[in-house]
Amino acid sequence: MPELPEVETIRSQLEKLIVGKKIIKVDVYLPRMVKSPLDKFRKIVVGSKIEGINRRAKILIFKLSNKWSMLVHLKLSGRLIFRRKGEALKDEDTKWNHLIYYFSDGSRLFHNDLRQFGYVKLIETDKLADFFKKEKLGPEPLEKDFTFEKFREILYSHGLHAKIKPFLMDQKNIAGIGNIYSDEVLFLAGVHPLRKISELKEKEIRKIFEAIKKILKEAIKLRGTSADTYLDAKGEEGGYISHLKVYGREGEKCKKCGSIIQRVKIGGRSAHFCPKCQKM
Repeated sequence: MPELPEVETIRSQLEKLIVGKKIIKVDVYLPRMVKSPLDKFRKIVVGSKIEGINRRAKILIFKLSNKWSMLVHLKLSGRLIFRRKGEALKDEDTKWNHLIYYFSDGSRLFHNDLRQFGYVKLIETDKLADFFKKEKLGPEPLEKDFTFEKFREILYSHGLHAKIKPFLMDQKNIAGIGNIYSDEVLFLAGVHPLRKISELKEKEIRKIFEAIKKILKEAIKLRGTSADTYLDAKGEEGGYISHLKVYGREGEKCKKCGSIIQRVKIGGRSAHFCPKCQKM
């Protein structure tokens, strides 16, 4: 958390809010979050303009005007909150704050992180492709070239004995899906999270593929899920939490059949599911 819908929400909002702005100052309160020498970081970032904001998997890419790009990974609890000049600050802007970017028009961007696992990294823009190649990230699930045939190929070539829930969460298989949306995808597809890939029927694979597209698009439309500390770039909660069918609902009734939602541990992570709607 944040996952693809949350990061994409932040990306699209910041694209409208800060692209074209010049960074005139950066305050760094937690140096270890910056994966570059601070002098170099400030020298490259301060004075540059933000030319564009892209996303790869759960990583935000700020393209700077000086042939460098700034990569921001929010990891488990990171937030990027924008405030205009003179806009009143709220607790969520300054609590757990580790970096502040100041723009020439008086606006600011706050980088908060409760658990401090996130990072900021500088990469020369023309070397981004090499960087992401080394990261070995899977395809973007909402791109047009992520077809059913491509999905099936990835499933069959990355371990038939793997369980479907951790497979969906592995960024080397598919980029951007985490704990929340893997649960929701499998519920919609009617597939138990402990099912092995080798046991899945063709129609079940297709249902999972279609559920990935549907769930992620709906979550983006509603600005993500504020199940933990997530807030969007305007400091507001995402609206998808009321649409969750299984994630975080252990002990509650299934909205579809009335059975009690259960939780099981898989590789150190939790999986939420309905024992009736998602059969083994």
